[in-house]
Parts: sequence; structure tokens; C-alpha cells
Amino acid sequence: MAPAQQQSEAERPGGESTVTVIVAALANLGIALAKAVAGVISGSSAMLSEAAHSVADTVTEVLLLTALKRSEKPADEEHPLGYGPERYIWALLAAVATFVGGAVFSLYDGVHTLLAGEDLGDPLVSYLVLAVAFLLEGFSLRTGVRQARGEAARLGVPFRHYLRRTPDTAVKAVVLEDSAALIGLVLAAGGLLGGQLTGSGVWDAVASLAIGVLLLYVAWVLGRSNAELLIGRPLPKPTRERIRAELLAVEEIEAVLELTTLVQGPREALVAAKVDFRDVSTAGQIERACEQAEQRLRELLPAIGRVYLDPTPGRRVRGEGLMPGRPGPADTPSSGRSGAG
Repeated sequence: MAPAQQQSEAERPGGESTVTVIVAALANLGIALAKAVAGVISGSSAMLSEAAHSVADTVTEVLLLTALKRSEKPADEEHPLGYGPERYIWALLAAVATFVGGAVFSLYDGVHTLLAGEDLGDPLVSYLVLAVAFLLEGFSLRTGVRQARGEAARLGVPFRHYLRRTPDTAVKAVVLEDSAALIGLVLAAGGLLGGQLTGSGVWDAVASLAIGVLLLYVAWVLGRSNAELLIGRPLPKPTRERIRAELLAVEEIEAVLELTTLVQGPREALVAAKVDFRDVSTAGQIERACEQAEQRLRELLPAIGRVYLDPTPGRRVRGEGLMPGRPGPADTPSSGRSGAG
């Protein structure tokens, strides 16, 4: 566990993510106020939709900060596995806030403008606000992307793959929401320009509807990711195969009969396995083998916080057809049942 003890505060679970979320929250709060004022002055439904978008993003960041802080609480008697999964509950609520506060309002405002029309005011203030907002959102996105790229490089995976599969949904939310914010700003500017050139509010309404659809997509992606982690996601298959191989490398372990892994946080995972020890092993040898196996797994993946090994007679399990012993001519380390249990 030495590598984990030597991590700086920013590198600890939640440390760098907290900075990323705070930057996004401060940017979105200022932007929301400016957009609301500009929307009232210009009479633009797209600007009001963008204001609702920024308000939803601000609420989202507050919920993500709550998730990060509460998930850092240490394990106790009432929660022996810790509070890590609690971050996904709050992050799921953040996705709901994006849906209700941003997408629904934008779609409603767009439909209302199409049906009732709108009186276009001076768009100059709106253009200025959009330009400033673009810079602030761009800075916030840069912070989130820099963290995500650093984590992807540390894990040795492509950036897009990391963003799609990362259990750090706070960073994922910031990157997706800021990307959607930049696209929304372009759409709002297009709606303003179209209305200014044609004198019709239809362009503004269409821009508002497009922003609503964009936010629906972001809310769906974030909601699905957090729901998947709440239900229980195993470690990736290549990692599970490496874990099985490390267990089989311990001299006293004859076979890995069943392997269960569970992601509990961005840098926290649980491993449980039914293992068949050599029949001639003594109690002391089995104890030392368990300690050695735990040490090997934590050296392989420092995120593994808990390792549970269940000594299980191999003959009984083999008779049930679940898992063979050590790899032979017809056996592979990845055969058998594995996953989140």
C-alpha cells in the first residue's frame, strides 16, 4: 500500500475531481446569471434556454460536490464496505437535474416560441454574454479534459475509452456537460443570428429545441452510467483475467473456482474468489497464501481495497461444472463464471 500512501492530495480519490467540479460550478453560476439577464433584454428563447442550461449545470455541480464529499467517508460498522457507491446516487440525481432543469425547460420554451412567437430585442448584449460564456466554459472543459487525459494515460487506455467506461462519473459529467454547453452556445448564437437576419423568431425557437435535445442526450448518458455502477459493474475482463492469473501464481492455490469483482469507486474495487487450495496445505500455509495473494493483487492494481478468499473444495465445484482447475490442455485462465456476482 505504499504507493497509495505517497499520493498527493490532488491524486487521492476525489481530490482532483473536486477541483474540476468546483471550477465548473463557479463558471456555470456566473454564466447562468449573465445569460438570464441577456435573455430578458433580447427576448431570445434560446438565451433563456441557455440560462436554464447553466442553472441546471450549477445544480449538477453542487450535487457532484456532495457526492464526492460523502463518498470519502471511511467505512464504519453500519457501512462496512464504505460509502464509495453513494457518489453514484448523487451523480444520478445530477443527471435528473440536467433533464428537468435544462432539457424540459428548453423544449417547452422552444415549442412555446414556435406557437406564440416572440418579440426580438437588441441581441448585442446576448452576443457579448455568449462570447464570455464560451471562454469560461472552454476553460472549465479544459480542466476536465486535462484530468481525464491524465487518468487515461496513467491507465494506458485511449481517452475516449476512458471517458466512456470511467467510474469517476464526476469528471465524466463535467466533460460532457461543458462540451454540451459549448455546442449550446453555438446553437444559441445561430438562433440569434438567424432571427436578426430574417426577423423571424423561428430560428431562435429551433435553437432552443436543439439545446433541449442535446441536454436530453447528456442526461441519458450520465443517468445510464450511474445506474450501471449502482447496480454493480465488474472490473474489465482483461483485468479479471490478470487477477485470476495472479491468484493461480500463488503456490498453494490449486484452482480459482469462482471470481467476483466489483467497482466501488473511481479508485476502489473489491475482489472475492472461491479458491481450491492444495489438499496437503496446512492451516499456516493457507494463511500465508492468502496474505501473499492479497499482496500480489494490490501490487497489480492498487485500487483493490478488499480481497476475500473463500477456501472451497475443488472436487465439489468441478462436479457442478462451474470451473476447472489450473489451466490444462482444455482449460484457460478466463474460463468459468466471473463478474459482479
